[in-house]
Amino acid sequence: MGDLKGRKALVTGGAQSIGAAIAVALAAAGADVVIGDIQDDVGRATAKELAARGGRTGFVHLDVTKDKDWEAAIPEIIRQIGGLDIVVNNAGIEVTALVADIDAESMLRMFNINCVGTALGMKHAFRAMRPGGPAGNGGSVVNIASVAATIAFPAIAAYSGSKSAVDRMTRVAAVEAGKLGYGVRVNCVYPGLIANSMGVALANDIVALGLAPDVPTAVGGVVEQTPLGRLAEQPEVADAVVFLCSDAARFITGIGLPVDGGMGT
Repeated sequence: MGDLKGRKALVTGGAQSIGAAIAVALAAAGADVVIGDIQDDVGRATAKELAARGGRTGFVHLDVTKDKDWEAAIPEIIRQIGGLDIVVNNAGIEVTALVADIDAESMLRMFNINCVGTALGMKHAFRAMRPGGPAGNGGSVVNIASVAATIAFPAIAAYSGSKSAVDRMTRVAAVEAGKLGYGVRVNCVYPGLIANSMGVALANDIVALGLAPDVPTAVGGVVEQTPLGRLAEQPEVADAVVFLCSDAARFITGIGLPVDGGMGT
């Protein structure tokens, strides 16, 4: 049911970390995958690693906050892999700050990437996939939100707001795509805390802000809030994305799928 043979996918922010894990999982399921990222060298290296697994792969330079980058990327993606029917809007950043210390410039930068970037990703996915578009066969869009959209966790108010926006935009986009006959399903996932660079940075920030005495305690606090008793792992999130892109989820749209070990319950 997770077979994606013949599908054509774009993963934004796919050069490394969770984005790269998603790209690997899509490729393993049989999809042809293009990585879109601002990190050209790292992105091309990741695409090269995917190519060694078989299937067509590619890379496009893509700043998700810029319409002109999307306008250039979509036809190039279609040229590289012969179509487009999966878009994973993964690119995002996290800025840690107490509410009393929020910096407007940093917050605007985060919202630009997390919210505007996701909105533009859906915009250009719809234009490419809907009837009459350059791909034109419908498909699936998966946005990467966060468990932060469902819980109250200190020091990430702005980040939580940005990911809550991703969740709401996902649901509105799903309704529009359905009512307008685009043939595109739109869903999002809520990953729990992962021990990647972003997760480690958050733990260090929690300590620096005086919310925990050390990193093990900070991480332990998250684990204590998680019924399954551990942090999330990148392949687990990637598997959820594959599911939402597959025919196993063919009648699922407009949802947020928690991959958080029950933390947001």
